[in-house]
Amino acid sequence: MLAGHSSRRIGGFTLVELMISVAIFGIVLALAMPGFNVWMQNTQIRTATESLQNGLQMARAEAVRRNEKVRFDLGTGTSWIVSTDAGTQLQSRSSSEGSKNVILSVTPTGAARVTFNSLGRVVANTDGSASFTQINVDVPTTVISASQSRDLRVLVTAGGNIRTCDPSITVAGDPRMC
Repeated sequence: MLAGHSSRRIGGFTLVELMISVAIFGIVLALAMPGFNVWMQNTQIRTATESLQNGLQMARAEAVRRNEKVRFDLGTGTSWIVSTDAGTQLQSRSSSEGSKNVILSVTPTGAARVTFNSLGRVVANTDGSASFTQINVDVPTTVISASQSRDLRVLVTAGGNIRTCDPSITVAGDPRMC
């Protein structure tokens, strides 16, 4: 008899088992990547939309608080600046903050400013430019297909109300409908 010799096997992975696990992980990752890209782009659309809405609401609130005109100016990409009508900058946002692939289209075309008065209502811009009433937020179709993109819209009414809606929703009575 061999005393001291044990027939127990030391636990662990063999090289073959490890390689099979890595291969399965790679296949699962490859299948998940397209969905992850769509999710990332839609997150950027949501981030840009919320930033625009928050900036507009901040401009309106500051106009009421300061009892003077405050303007919201769109910059390049998704950047914006909130300032008094005299030009004192109150807050700004860079387009590189979480939404670099997002594009904006403004109605009316070419408008880039909206001014709020001390009552929180939209008034004529001091420089005579048209005030925008809506901003469509999307990503280029070269990034993801139009059917996968979740476009959003920010609306600004003459009364100063600011809201976000989803132009793809067509169900009557749904509060997210434009």
